[in-house]
Amino acid sequence: MTPRKAEPSAESGGDPAGEPRVELAGIVKRFGDVVANDAADLRLATGEIHALVGENGAGKSTLMSVLYGLIAPDEGEIRVAGKPVRFRSPVEAVEAGMGMVHQAFRLFPSMTVAENVVYRAETRGTAGLLDRRAAVRAVQDLSERYGLRVDPRARIRNLSVGVLQRVEILKALHRDAQVLILDEPTAVLTPQETRLLFDVLRGLRDSGRTVVIVTHKLGEVLELSDNVTVLRDGRTVARLVTAETTGAEIARHMTGRAVDLDGHYVPGTPAAAVLTVEGLTVGPPTGRPVVDDVSLTVRAGEIVGIAGVAGNGQLELLEAIAGLRPSRSGSVRVGGTGLHGFSAGRRREAGIAYIPEDRAATGSAVAASVADNLAVGFHRRSPLRRGWRLDRSAVRDHARRIIEHFDIKVSTPAVAAGTLSGGNLQKLVVGREMAHDAPVLLVDQPTRGVDIGAIENIHGRLRAYRDAGHAVLLASAELSELMALADRVLVMFGGRVVADLDRADATEENVGLAMAGIPASTGAPGTGS
Repeated sequence: MTPRKAEPSAESGGDPAGEPRVELAGIVKRFGDVVANDAADLRLATGEIHALVGENGAGKSTLMSVLYGLIAPDEGEIRVAGKPVRFRSPVEAVEAGMGMVHQAFRLFPSMTVAENVVYRAETRGTAGLLDRRAAVRAVQDLSERYGLRVDPRARIRNLSVGVLQRVEILKALHRDAQVLILDEPTAVLTPQETRLLFDVLRGLRDSGRTVVIVTHKLGEVLELSDNVTVLRDGRTVARLVTAETTGAEIARHMTGRAVDLDGHYVPGTPAAAVLTVEGLTVGPPTGRPVVDDVSLTVRAGEIVGIAGVAGNGQLELLEAIAGLRPSRSGSVRVGGTGLHGFSAGRRREAGIAYIPEDRAATGSAVAASVADNLAVGFHRRSPLRRGWRLDRSAVRDHARRIIEHFDIKVSTPAVAAGTLSGGNLQKLVVGREMAHDAPVLLVDQPTRGVDIGAIENIHGRLRAYRDAGHAVLLASAELSELMALADRVLVMFGGRVVADLDRADATEENVGLAMAGIPASTGAPGTGS
């Protein structure tokens, strides 16, 4: 595939005012036959928050990797303060004022916050040893200056995800980053942590720094950014002033078509109970359980949503139902079949499919091929299995059907699953699990880190799965997602179900209060009818 020559986009909107602090012009990056960046452009001004958006596989991460010196472009130019530069490594990018907070944090768990922040930029004391007092003072000064509340002496392994992100930002600021890149910065944050992060980023902008957020969340783009650049198929297709655009316009540039952003709720038609959980308790033999005496039902033709701030037992509840985590007590039934003592494999055979929160570590084998990943659960029976071995031709045909049906962007089913973008890996897991046509589908964070087109697609497929007579139990950190999909909403707090709300009573206010541990005015803990 030959990259196109750089040309003005017919869809371009406004440009950031003033002379660019950083400019990427005509960036081309190929990976074999795939052109990830196709003469892409990006202009970043001093003192702005700039959103870089696009569908999965549009080239956003590749372009930021070029700017941060992680990969070298095949063509094009980077200019900092009007002068051409070529970064041969992240070290050179950092020296030029770049900083990057990756989606997967790069911290040493056994070290303190201060030790992580000053790593490779330390103040040395006598005998060349790390001056820990100076490191602590440096982190305290930065924390106070930019409102990044963090204990410099705390061990990384003991901190929440939101605090870890602050540590990564402090690392960049300690190196005097003038351009700070954040990749999907709110993907694993609670709403409260997201608000705190936004306050910090606005403060950095107001201090004259340039902030780049790579995100799929259009609501956050509209709330936080000053300007937006849209990539599609590796090219820059729009540059927009945020105050002069809308979510619908950004979505149209991202996808090339109109997208339904409203997520209107369409009710299901619940029938008999399919999944029944009674008194499920999960945790160590002694001490406080992480799931505490939870009972619930999910009926055929129904989506039951689970709301809650991360860490309140949602993950452990779904893993226990799926057979991936042992329970201390309680029972799980699918139809009339009790699953006590069943392994995860036997629970799959009994009628449970599971889309896990972590698509890479739990949902897939990233070193294996896409075809082999899509064969999981099908590989012990015809037509994929012939006698004692797999029919490789049938495995490939099976993979191609799911790839086409779920619009997974991949060059061939033979490539490793780990080479897919995050959103396409998510679609792989969703497609494989739905292909099982199981009576019960457990879903944890189905659209985390995927683009708006994929969100629309996955939501439609979850509704269709429900309408085909299946029972769906859905955990999501996005209240808007639950409002769009759930026929009933359970709220978890402290490992317990503290509210069970019919859809008519499941307002964002009621659900939000219950998430904070405040009893909702309607609904009560217990099982649905």
